[in-house]
Amino acid sequence: MSDIYESAANSLGLFSSPCLTKVELRLTCKGISDRDALSKPDPCIVLNMQSHGQWMEVDRTEVIRSCVNPTYSKVFTLDFYFEEVQRLRFELYDINSSHNGLKEADFLGSVECTLGQIISQRKLSKALVRPGGTVGKVIITITAEELTGNDDYIELSFSARKLDDKDFFSKSDPFLEIYRLNDDATLQLVYRTETVMNNLNPVWKTFKVSLNSLCSGDHERKLQVAIDFTASNGDPRNSCSLHYIHPYQPNEYLKALVAVGEICQDYDSDKMFPAFGFGARIPPDYKVSHDFAVNFNEDNPECAGIQGVVEAYQACLPKLQLYGPTNIAPIIQKVANSASQEVHTKEAMQYFILLILTDGVITDMADTREAIVQASHLPMSVIIVGVGNADFSDMQMLDGDDGILRSPKGEPVLRDIVQFVPFRNFKHASPAALAKSVLAEVPNQVVDYYNSKGIKPKVPSEYQSSRPFGP
Repeated sequence: MSDIYESAANSLGLFSSPCLTKVELRLTCKGISDRDALSKPDPCIVLNMQSHGQWMEVDRTEVIRSCVNPTYSKVFTLDFYFEEVQRLRFELYDINSSHNGLKEADFLGSVECTLGQIISQRKLSKALVRPGGTVGKVIITITAEELTGNDDYIELSFSARKLDDKDFFSKSDPFLEIYRLNDDATLQLVYRTETVMNNLNPVWKTFKVSLNSLCSGDHERKLQVAIDFTASNGDPRNSCSLHYIHPYQPNEYLKALVAVGEICQDYDSDKMFPAFGFGARIPPDYKVSHDFAVNFNEDNPECAGIQGVVEAYQACLPKLQLYGPTNIAPIIQKVANSASQEVHTKEAMQYFILLILTDGVITDMADTREAIVQASHLPMSVIIVGVGNADFSDMQMLDGDDGILRSPKGEPVLRDIVQFVPFRNFKHASPAALAKSVLAEVPNQVVDYYNSKGIKPKVPSEYQSSRPFGP
């Protein structure tokens, strides 16, 4: 970790909790325009991280002289927190001075994204946004690799003799680049030495290369969402209702949905989320349902992004009759049926996360305990957010933090898959604080499942990468 990153992270409070893992980011750039007819740009990329609404420089690449398509050898090493939104901005500069400072540099534009977006895609390409907000032709590509925790380094020394003389008036100015051959047969720059000026028999400085750069993981997983529409929430037309749709202020259901969903959606390849409701009478016959599609399309309950879930929720409320009881076993079983299809693949393809938003004490505790015990054998986790001021003491038992959850027959859960958090504890905190608490256990739950099955993460060449994010 660079000194400037550690200083920035400490001042911004980025070390408030242990990091999930460390990742390395490598950058390339294509299509930078020449300064003028006689000179090419000397590009450098500055990495900034946002916290509390402020941007602070974390690190910067080397300056590559006279290059319109730079590949940087500088590697950014960052702490990755799955449960937090870590916003990054990559600023491209054309350095005009010999001391590589930014004061006299030309700002060419920037790219913004989250660290989660980069990790979920492994390789993210975005068009540079120029000063003034227009989208340019320059493409910045960021490649992420997860570090394994292995701190081993290899120390290398290189020299050369009798190199060809490529300069007309003097001897060559050689430097050495080391590339790694990836599993997909592409080459990736690992290290670039210093340039030895005017020398055909160069001896480059000894350097170290981390072996961690050889490791990767798999972040493909699916989110599910379920919303409580029982009558205990109150009439949505009444401002006291937990489902009340205020024209300017989101209700507690929406706050919880957005806070958690915005984190999880970075790890879903197609950004399509099935959304279900329970405990309401639904059209056309207004029978009570405990697993209806919020968009009323039972054949395709998926919504486009978290914003799509929000819109479907707001659209369906006027058409429902809130009823009861608060039964959540049916929705757990519904997701478990989908997750059970993954058991036969013998690969780490999809992991399901069921997010349940509910206001009351559940009325089918025995069935819920049985459903959770059976689901603990499947690639899924259950997150429950309690909305309102009800007594949620029974929910703590489902969480399993105070003891092993058992079915009514006495069968224990194979592994802990439930996390319960009462929203009232975070009512006056930031959305990031809620998401952090809710999602803190998910990474270990994913790893525990695949370890129990003896399934290793796939290398990047074994699965189809997601499409690049647009500008």
